[in-house]
Amino acid sequence: MTSSLPAAVLWDMDGTLVDTEVYWMSAETALVESFGGTWTHEQALTLVGQGLESSGAILQDAGVRMSVSEIVQHLTEQVMNQLAERGNPLRPGAAELLRDLRAAGVRTALVTMSLRSMAELVVSRLDPDSFDVIVSGDDATRPKPHPDPYLQACAALGVAPADTVAIEDSPTGVGAAVAAGIPTIGVPLMVSLIGTGATIWPTLEGRTPQDLTDFHAHATTHRDGGRS
Repeated sequence: MTSSLPAAVLWDMDGTLVDTEVYWMSAETALVESFGGTWTHEQALTLVGQGLESSGAILQDAGVRMSVSEIVQHLTEQVMNQLAERGNPLRPGAAELLRDLRAAGVRTALVTMSLRSMAELVVSRLDPDSFDVIVSGDDATRPKPHPDPYLQACAALGVAPADTVAIEDSPTGVGAAVAAGIPTIGVPLMVSLIGTGATIWPTLEGRTPQDLTDFHAHATTHRDGGRS
């Protein structure tokens, strides 16, 4: 029997669709240093995949004397400025897979902890109608690693979480998708995803809708206790 395509594919943005983590790290470092502090690469890695309010609180602890909302707005503006200057730094294979999914009629959602303004800037530089739904950091009832953003995306699409696939790059994001009951593919960038509950693909380059179909069929069979 031929397996059917997933009902939807839910994409993380920073680090998964676009390689913006270096932009965030640069903005964080400059901000902390402007208040006389230091910000190491190891500290920056702890913010990968975090909600922006949580990140803002951590930066306050590092000496940034601004409110959390001011920190979030400042960092977002700095990253958006870099995106405006340089365009979308797409991860290998991401745009091609997204395009092929849309051509196959698969619904898609962008599930990101970045602000909607930044998500819309990134999406505006992709093919028209790349995403049916955007759930951003200012939409989520609770941030990743809570399942809320993914559950909100599924509700907006009208699909059951188990019938979808999520693609993530961070332990925080994988945790959110897995907690929502979504079979999850991890494509690591800055941090390891070993032991997070995701099936790890080193890259999306060369991946096709059929690969996602096969992954989902296997994940569903394994979850239901069937043979694989």
